[in-house]
Amino acid sequence: MGVKRLAAALLAALVLAGCAPATAATGGPSPARPAPEGPYAVGVRTFTVDPGSARPLPVTLWYPAEGVGVADGRFSVVVYSHGLHSLPGLHAELTTRWAAAGFVVAAPTYPHTRRGAPRFSRADVRHQPADAWRVIRHLVRLDTRRGDPLAGHLDVARFAAAGHSAGGFTTAGMFASGHSARLRAGIVIAGGGMAGGLADPVAPLLFVHGTADRIVPLAVGRAAYDRASGPAAFLSLLGQGHGEYLGPGRRGFDQVLDTTTEFLRWTLYGDPAARRRLTGAALSPGVTTFEHRLSTPRFG
Repeated sequence: MGVKRLAAALLAALVLAGCAPATAATGGPSPARPAPEGPYAVGVRTFTVDPGSARPLPVTLWYPAEGVGVADGRFSVVVYSHGLHSLPGLHAELTTRWAAAGFVVAAPTYPHTRRGAPRFSRADVRHQPADAWRVIRHLVRLDTRRGDPLAGHLDVARFAAAGHSAGGFTTAGMFASGHSARLRAGIVIAGGGMAGGLADPVAPLLFVHGTADRIVPLAVGRAAYDRASGPAAFLSLLGQGHGEYLGPGRRGFDQVLDTTTEFLRWTLYGDPAARRRLTGAALSPGVTTFEHRLSTPRFG
């Protein structure tokens, strides 16, 4: 079966199996901010993007906190996309740890692929990259909104996208031709490419995949990795399935957490030490393998 047909077939399988984890603008980039030291306490808030529209998007947002408010500083933002039959809260074991490391993480709840959607439709995944971009535009506006607790705390020049399963396909689809240079990096977990995605301008991409994934076969993730024309890396979870490694205490979780965090520190904050630590964070004999073709992006 060809990769395109395989990708179509796996989306049908996702409906049955579910996707919850088992537990181009012109001009040069703005200068990267120093990577935050952390760890931080984590705050959480919810809001809805375009509440009066045909596609309102409830968003769960985790942020570095201090006391009862947002920690001092500006923080890069990760937009995290859930899989089919899932919800942002089911991914909190990963997203809250990214927030503690110094990132704001915004996770939309997609209207027709979420758990409990009254009109569930796997085909709606094709509309989700545009939804995720609506979240980015909302956060850009929010950063200048007088009186909002997050105003002045968001580095709106440096976003990353990440997602699991169908959310990984959503993430890949955000990298369509001509996408805004605000989107600086992507993490595709147990997912693959989407039609029109992974196009110029190039951005560093990290693929995370279980070698025994029966929902989204390894070959689909590998095909997306091979298509990526810019800096890219592939973290394989040996013998793992569709996402059990996303639960704390599960085999491979520490490697996934450490690798994704170092990748985000490097690509969003320009931390050269994080780039050097990437290989060590990813490698664990008998648990993971790691390959890459990473070249240092230009950080302003």
